[in-house]
Amino acid sequence: MHMASTQTSRIIPCRHTPFPPASAKESPANGKGWAVLRQVGFASFYRHNRSGKRFSVCVRRSYAEPNGLDGPGFTKKSQDGSSSSAVEDYQKEGLVLGTQRHEGPASLAGLHLIPQSGDAKVTDSYTKVPSGQEHATPDTEENILARITFNIIFVAAEVAPYSKTGGLGDVCGSLPIALAARGHRVMVVSPRYLDGGPSDKRFANAVEVGCPTKIYCFGGVQEVSFYHEYRGGVDWVFVDHPSYHRPGTPYGDVFGSFGDNQFRFTLLCHAACEAPLVLPLGGFTYGEKCLFLANDWHAGLVPVLLAAKYRPYGVYKDARSIIVIHNLAHQGVEPAITYNNLGLPPDWYGAVGWVFPTWARTHALDTGEAVNVLKGAIVTADRILTVSQGYSREITTPEGGYGLHELLSSRKTVLNGITNGIDVNDWDPSSDPHISSHYSLIDLSGKVLCKIALQKELGLPVRSDCPLIGFIGRLDFQKGIDMLLSATPELLQDDVQLVMLGSGERQYEDWMRHLESLYPDKYRGWVGFNVPISHRITAGCDILTMPSRFEPCGLNQLYAMRYGTVPVVHRTGGLRDTVENYNPYAQEGTGEGTGWTFSPLSRENLIAALRIAVGTYRDHKSSWEGLMKRGMERDYSWNNAAVQYEQVFDWALLDPPYVK
Repeated sequence: MHMASTQTSRIIPCRHTPFPPASAKESPANGKGWAVLRQVGFASFYRHNRSGKRFSVCVRRSYAEPNGLDGPGFTKKSQDGSSSSAVEDYQKEGLVLGTQRHEGPASLAGLHLIPQSGDAKVTDSYTKVPSGQEHATPDTEENILARITFNIIFVAAEVAPYSKTGGLGDVCGSLPIALAARGHRVMVVSPRYLDGGPSDKRFANAVEVGCPTKIYCFGGVQEVSFYHEYRGGVDWVFVDHPSYHRPGTPYGDVFGSFGDNQFRFTLLCHAACEAPLVLPLGGFTYGEKCLFLANDWHAGLVPVLLAAKYRPYGVYKDARSIIVIHNLAHQGVEPAITYNNLGLPPDWYGAVGWVFPTWARTHALDTGEAVNVLKGAIVTADRILTVSQGYSREITTPEGGYGLHELLSSRKTVLNGITNGIDVNDWDPSSDPHISSHYSLIDLSGKVLCKIALQKELGLPVRSDCPLIGFIGRLDFQKGIDMLLSATPELLQDDVQLVMLGSGERQYEDWMRHLESLYPDKYRGWVGFNVPISHRITAGCDILTMPSRFEPCGLNQLYAMRYGTVPVVHRTGGLRDTVENYNPYAQEGTGEGTGWTFSPLSRENLIAALRIAVGTYRDHKSSWEGLMKRGMERDYSWNNAAVQYEQVFDWALLDPPYVK
């Protein structure tokens, strides 16, 4: 390649292209036909990443394309027809900037070539831009900037769309894809649930990897196999074992929780720690330099295993772990005698050992000793995350800590909350296949048509002017369903309609059926769960209520606001963080806020908040439209949450990993 001239040009930001974890000479072409030819260090640029503003630095090199490079393989043709490697030529004629690999579970990415068209002269950037003249652009999906990239291992009991019972499955099915789109290499490890029914088709594209692995736990040797599917830029890995092959949910059936759940999820944690070491996904393993995201107690043994089983022998010594708490009420507590089943060294009992308070013991001779898997994760993880900032504060209180509040308070310096995102493609009123009419922020006319269609489908009187209130959720004590059902008779004395969708405790299901017989023109209760109906209720209702006693994050209020449905919620956890209380006098009388919040939780406060919302809907149409539009304008995408997760990843590297 002929270098006609060399001059200095400015440093410019560029789009990130994921760095292939292979050697520079063997790696495939990156970006638009460019390959990394040689690694160079720019440690000074790494320091900028800690400031909160992320910058990418590119070297812009133009080249003589005619008779120059032949395709993405970087083969150069000479005048006599012979070919030579562009790697060799560039090493002789000039320096090509690639991506620096960082020693640790991360790598600094973002130094890439930008191909130029035509036979222009070569220009290299070697000078430093004066402070304040850097060109920064927003970190959006369309313009992903340089950052530290990680090998990330998600471990979860459920992953949508393969398995799902609630928000945990949604998070672990969407966040990995968002992180992969930002340049990280991501693996998700979850059980391969089979029940012999149609749901088994969800795993149809997962292929057995061929790496059977022996796991030592529960007093014997267990053999698991791995299935793999590459989708959305993510390696979806499913652990296969006979204990995952049974009817029911991931956790139980109509008779209650499975009695061997400790065994099933201990197996998952051991397999998840082995997967990055043994599975040659894409031709090579993830290796030891990983960052594990363990979700809830089902994956809580992962941080403990890293510290107790691997690091003492020099394995995973540079790995980091983060425990993500979706619901602290479930902690994986079993009798102390089961400790020997976990596959941990005998001297590590203190990490998971737990003693119940006297009032919680079953009888006078009960010592209260137990093993608490989630407690062990909180002790040994490098960082602790919850699914909202409000919930991260609540779990440090006696009311919300479920016995772990003192431990969590002692680790408050590494405790953070990040609000979940939603799948904005699946939940989009402008293209939702489940609703009768589409609408958007610009044109809201389709929403009233969705309301009319919902009333017709449910057999309610078709009245577009009547406020339609909705509830979607699990029928149990946490969701405050008892408050709502007790308030319903008084609420239905007003000119409103109420629609409820959910399943759960039998007493609440029967109560819903009874209310429908009492108020046939005002109330409908759908016992069970139906995805298309949930979309239609979200789109057709004017108001969505969530009187939850506690709510780590909550997703239905996010879905509702995206669909222009105004939420009325109890001010707790993630509901407090995501729903801004309406103030009609702010912004010079135009108002601010996206819904109504009330506290403390009581039947009277719930009725009062709903009546204020109904009154605003009836008498202040312009204010109501402002509420709808402000909710629809908000960014609920997972990309927004992924940026915040990256910051926590950076923090996880600041301190050395846990070592006993």
